[in-house]
Amino acid sequence: MSAPPAVRTEDPAPDVPTGHPASLAHDGRLLHRRLPSHGWAGWIGPLLVTVLAGLFRLPHLGRPDAIVFDETYYVKDALALLRFGAEREAVEGADERILASDAPWDALDIFTDAPAFVVHPPIGKWVIATGEWAFGVTPFGWRFGVAVVGTLTVLMTARIVRRLTRSDVVGTVAGLLVALDGLHIVMSRTALLDITLMALVLAAFGLLLLDRDTVRRRLDERRDEPPGLPVAGAGPRLGWRPWRLAAGVALGLACGVKWSGLWYVAAFGLLTVAWDVQLRRALGVARPLRAVARRDVLPAFLSIVPVALAVYVATWAGWLLTDGGYDRDWAASNPGGWPLLPDALRSLAAYHQAAWRFHVGLESAHSYQSSAWSWPFMSRPTSFAFEREGLSCGPDCRSAVLAVGNPVIWWAGLLALVHNAWRAVAARDWRSGALLVGYLAGWVPWLVFHERTIFTFYAIALVPFLAGMLAISLARLPGGADASPTRRRFGLIAAALVLLAVVGVAWFLMPIWTGAELLQEQWRLRMWLPTWV
Repeated sequence: MSAPPAVRTEDPAPDVPTGHPASLAHDGRLLHRRLPSHGWAGWIGPLLVTVLAGLFRLPHLGRPDAIVFDETYYVKDALALLRFGAEREAVEGADERILASDAPWDALDIFTDAPAFVVHPPIGKWVIATGEWAFGVTPFGWRFGVAVVGTLTVLMTARIVRRLTRSDVVGTVAGLLVALDGLHIVMSRTALLDITLMALVLAAFGLLLLDRDTVRRRLDERRDEPPGLPVAGAGPRLGWRPWRLAAGVALGLACGVKWSGLWYVAAFGLLTVAWDVQLRRALGVARPLRAVARRDVLPAFLSIVPVALAVYVATWAGWLLTDGGYDRDWAASNPGGWPLLPDALRSLAAYHQAAWRFHVGLESAHSYQSSAWSWPFMSRPTSFAFEREGLSCGPDCRSAVLAVGNPVIWWAGLLALVHNAWRAVAARDWRSGALLVGYLAGWVPWLVFHERTIFTFYAIALVPFLAGMLAISLARLPGGADASPTRRRFGLIAAALVLLAVVGVAWFLMPIWTGAELLQEQWRLRMWLPTWV
């Protein structure tokens, strides 16, 4: 009787530091590579950069003491969700009334009895509402929930990239880059929806990574038990995968913030299937694509798409369970159509049709709109606030909030993007490929919207994936284990200089990220491109 085919192993990544001796980084047999450290050791770096991130996001959160940019929509929508379960129209001058009032959230009278037509689902607004409930309808209150979510995404990035690369150092560097990115800082300090979208997309990515690791570790354990793993035909069944179900929940919640979460449903669904193809190929299955089509595609679809859809519908619970939402009773006056759906869901479907028409027809010009082609260059960032009157430093004083990324991170990130694309294609490095999928899913779909009004701050969803790719590229500068001493020395110096530049630029641009007061000349020194003004 012939021996079963040997299990092929996942390729090691010698060019990404693991924090372990080379003999422990990959033992030549296992499908699942061990993490670089255990217990608190793997948390020290991520927690430190998270504390640093909090120091840039939470202090002076009430500055500017105003309703800035699209906060004018979400502050009121969040308060309406708290009070009525669905959005309502606000009275004329509601913004001024909010800023002048010290009434608690449940007593602030700024709404009419008319329902409001809104085009974004509720989850991001519920995050804003938590701060309003806890701290009042004040600039600090409505920004607090978003700031907490933004700070936590630094921890998430560090831990996810650590798991992806099996490196404490690379994970911590990725978290540091997010902590010091200006676009992330501004979006964490502003009551908009996009940080919440980014957090849920990042959570889904991390959960799929946990699923990948769990399945491979489980197969390693089975491999040492008789009769071993079958590799004939389609190979072994991969069993119950709760982490992938959890990723479906996270993606449903992401769609419950903005519909652009749909792009990640598709991209991450394909990504998890691609990982299954890699796994079956590593097991020695003769036809891995056919095996995955037979065994894995349907479970992956059922774990993500129906779960995300069910969760998405559940995010509209306030609209479904109350009678005050916009077009809530549409089905009662429009019989027929979607006969299998209850009236509440028929009304919700009709509402979505109207919202879709709004989204695709949004062409009103805005002075800070930008093409998605410009986002990686940060050439036309969005100005959220600009004040020149009533400031403490006199008539030559300015206070600005400019949602521009740290130029070192974004411009060096262009090189990292090319480098990781090369690693994904030429070197077949799945780590770079995974981060590239996350980046492209948040960017490429917007490239086709040439006429629609869009803004650079939508690129916040790219930040953790860009940071991960840049961290990998910096880790590659010293070379692998066989690199010469000269290569390692100069590579480490180059990586350190890039990180020092990130820190220095963050220090210099922090005033225009946080609305601090500056003299006009100091403000102009920070306008590096004429398109930033």
